[in-house]
Amino acid sequence: MNQLTIGRVAQAAGVGVETVRFYERKGLVDQPRIKAPFREYPPETIDRIRFIKRAQELGFTLAEVDQLLSIADNPGSSKREVKQLAGQKLSEIRQKIDDLKRLADTLDSLYEQCSGHGTLEDCPIILSILPSEK
Repeated sequence: MNQLTIGRVAQAAGVGVETVRFYERKGLVDQPRIKAPFREYPPETIDRIRFIKRAQELGFTLAEVDQLLSIADNPGSSKREVKQLAGQKLSEIRQKIDDLKRLADTLDSLYEQCSGHGTLEDCPIILSILPSEK
């Protein structure tokens, strides 16, 4: 089997060496064989890191990526497990989008109310941020 150094794995996977080490510490990537003076990785490590990065790009946390990897590593797993995890993530993403839309609407309204001239005394943006006195 053709073993790779950490530098080659990192380069081929498009990440830094510290990212590979981080994934090792988190248990997402198997510990390498230590063959002085190098740490040797099997070529499959590259695909595993690419999987991790792509899952992160889709919004999955490292804990969720760990779950996905566990499912993917188990040939007896079902698509139902993956779909359930993806459905939960999709729901979270949609909630975040709704929250961001509300924030954008609020800020848009404050932005339109602000003349951009004069002192801060009656600036609607600043006034909305200041704590209200009760």
